[in-house]
Amino acid sequence: MNKQVRSTAVPAGMKAIPGGAFTMGSDSHYPEEAPAHRVKVAPFLMDETTVTNRQFAAFVQATGHVTVAERALDPALYPKASPEELAPGALVFRMTAGPVDTRDFRNWWHWVPGTSWRHPEGPGSSVKGRKDHPVVHVAYEDAEAYAKWAGKALPTEAEWEYAARGGLEGREFAWGDELAPRGRHVANTWQGAFPWQNLAEDGFERTCPVRSFPPNGYGLYEVCGNVWEWTSDWWGAKHAPANPDKPSCCAADNPRGGVMLSSYDPTQPGTPIPRKVLKGGSFLCAPSYCRRYRPAARHAQMVDTGMSHLGFRCVIRPGRRAAGKD
Repeated sequence: MNKQVRSTAVPAGMKAIPGGAFTMGSDSHYPEEAPAHRVKVAPFLMDETTVTNRQFAAFVQATGHVTVAERALDPALYPKASPEELAPGALVFRMTAGPVDTRDFRNWWHWVPGTSWRHPEGPGSSVKGRKDHPVVHVAYEDAEAYAKWAGKALPTEAEWEYAARGGLEGREFAWGDELAPRGRHVANTWQGAFPWQNLAEDGFERTCPVRSFPPNGYGLYEVCGNVWEWTSDWWGAKHAPANPDKPSCCAADNPRGGVMLSSYDPTQPGTPIPRKVLKGGSFLCAPSYCRRYRPAARHAQMVDTGMSHLGFRCVIRPGRRAAGKD
């Protein structure tokens, strides 16, 4: 029987996630999701939603935290960058005027000075009217600082995936095996030809307010779509191999991902920035381009970079030390 987190210990805005074993990853989609393997996680608590602009603003007001996007970049880490590119800012998604080469993300991602969580589309934009949307343009350091302030932690990849599945073992999505069951959209994703045709059939062109779509089996909202979510695990090109000291029938306990030195992007040797695992996909994930709105899907993200489609949610591990202090 799975152990349950005692309901009396669950703070407002969080859900108890039972401990248990599940099959993590997938052998049927992108290569970085393989190999599918059995793991076990201990009980924990998880935020019902991603952290919102309202919640992040309270953190900034209480602590005076200045996000990475609001600071100038270190020229030593970006030796080829121009002075303009070193100015505070972040990457902003801009829909293209027509079909483009989808192998080059620079066709729709643009470095915009002055962009931050306060100004998500750049200077002149604001979060007014979007207090209950996920905070975006938060680098890993910002997410970790918020979690510490809130007395929480960022989830491991295994914790995140287990919680996102909501008790649906082996299913394609957090809600079942159909992307749009009975023709109804149940997540904020991209409809149309990416990145130039956004039909917004789900009702949203960009992020949506949290709790806009039905929760999963554990009561968690928008675990897939809307925004990617930081985890505390270092990126690895594939899941770690099974522990050779355990028989193949045994699931790994509370597994962690790769190591920092192995997380660097081999295609960018001149940019030595480590990467963490993102989970969940976003409003930019489309069947025609990126089918990563699934619990098993994963993506690498440099720890110093926030983007238009990247947020986070937190966990509490009752009776255990926080994992992920790397």
